[in-house]
Amino acid sequence: MKTNPFTLLLAVVALTSVCVTGCNAPAQKEEAATEQAAAKPDMAAIKTEIQAIETEWASATTAKDIDKIMALYADDAIEMADDEPMSVGKDAIRQVLLKSMKARKAGTTVYYETMDVYGDGNVVTEVGKTTVKDAAGNVVSTGKYMGIFEKRDGKFICIRDINNEDQKDK
Repeated sequence: MKTNPFTLLLAVVALTSVCVTGCNAPAQKEEAATEQAAAKPDMAAIKTEIQAIETEWASATTAKDIDKIMALYADDAIEMADDEPMSVGKDAIRQVLLKSMKARKAGTTVYYETMDVYGDGNVVTEVGKTTVKDAAGNVVSTGKYMGIFEKRDGKFICIRDINNEDQKDK
């Protein structure tokens, strides 16, 4: 049987195309799956992690433990506290927080509640609310805040913080 050279060449080209396409398809699917997984962080888990930080933060604030609070900030953090100029860096933030602690009445307890988080899993913005109660458990102040956390060395740390009260004391 005689084989036409054109038919043989066509068969080789078709076989090569099938092999190349077949070999590359799984890699493309794997890359797409990896990109998709990276694009969708587990925001429920991140919210739980951020709330744990806020619970620690509230305990330290209630105890007026400035060193514990400062450990939650990045060295290059920026704080935008209510009725204060922007504070850049830990030294400036420390001074604003000490002033706030001194002004807070004795026996009060501070609570922070994470309402929502969004981001890419490395940089996360948190929206939350603040409640301050007196020794009897009565709410004496409420407020809101937004914090931006960045994952550094495997843990979230605050890089930006803005907060204000809902209503000033009368």
